[in-house]
Amino acid sequence: MHIRAAHPSDLDALVALENRCFEGDRISRRQFRHLLHKAHAALFIAEQHDELIGSLVLLFSRGTSTARLYSIAVAETARGKGVARALVERAETEAWREERALMRLEIRKDNLSSIGMFEALGYRRFGSLSGYYADQMDAWRYEKALDNRLKPRLERVPWYEQTLEFTCGPACLIMAMQTLDPTMQPSRSLELKLWREATTIFMTSGLGGCGPYGLALAVHRRGFDAEIWVNDPGVQMIDSVRSAEKKEVMALVQADMEAEIREIGIPVNFDVLDDAALEAAFDRGAVPVVLISSWQIYNEKSPHWVVVSGFDEHFVYVNDPFVDYDEGETAIDSVNMPIGRTQFQQMARYGRKGLQSVVLITRRTDT
Repeated sequence: MHIRAAHPSDLDALVALENRCFEGDRISRRQFRHLLHKAHAALFIAEQHDELIGSLVLLFSRGTSTARLYSIAVAETARGKGVARALVERAETEAWREERALMRLEIRKDNLSSIGMFEALGYRRFGSLSGYYADQMDAWRYEKALDNRLKPRLERVPWYEQTLEFTCGPACLIMAMQTLDPTMQPSRSLELKLWREATTIFMTSGLGGCGPYGLALAVHRRGFDAEIWVNDPGVQMIDSVRSAEKKEVMALVQADMEAEIREIGIPVNFDVLDDAALEAAFDRGAVPVVLISSWQIYNEKSPHWVVVSGFDEHFVYVNDPFVDYDEGETAIDSVNMPIGRTQFQQMARYGRKGLQSVVLITRRTDT
């Protein structure tokens, strides 16, 4: 048996194997063609006597250090002979070569042979997805650290998915508040209330987004302490709009928020909180909500909020409220996303001025 990277010339054989192996949830010819040419995926095939007997699809998350094992197919005549295991081991080697810290995947709950193989390979079960497959079968979520030295200190940050494209900030507040107070009940109603309270920014089109001042005030009103770190004392993200009228509105709204912040006594630091200081705050019990540029992850030039969920020697881990379904991602790809420390510092800057902003959320100390 020989394992090698798939080539475009393998397309017909890949489709034929997929159709023989699966009755539903198949990868289409069009999808295979896309996967064979996209930069953030790798396909491997197993051959024996010049016959394709197995295939594996590996996806690389853009901007993070996670790989996702998307699909394995093994010909019926080759099952039980170590083909799947050999493909997985090759995929792990490739993922580590691509500097990925974690491998993640989903397995049907009734696929006992796959469950046994992956658990024997060191994968740990960490969640489930209801009705994940076309026939409504549930899936187990599994992951494996590709280097045994990786032992992240993770805070259990409950994940919450933003329900609208402009509510990443409120979704992050919900995650932070539920981390500090597990009795808090997340809801879409709360998400929208937080958005209404925290919105300060007109985007170039559509509805407004949330800046650090609004987020800090919204979480303070709900019984938590907040501390703001921002490297620009001016009007936040005012360069994102062209209209003079919108700029004026943004300045007035922010000025009003700054006055309330001074009255309440929320600390504002006009400085950069680097990853070492961020880690120290995390170790003291703060939940950091960090502004990033979504360009490196989603190829979009827009500000985006994430929650830091842990650290290790190599990576910063974040919970992202956004799931890029267009790229085949699921919630599993947005939980405890590992990002290289240097890459995270580059990502935690937005716009031409390199705006850096963090809101540290902690339990209220005066109650």
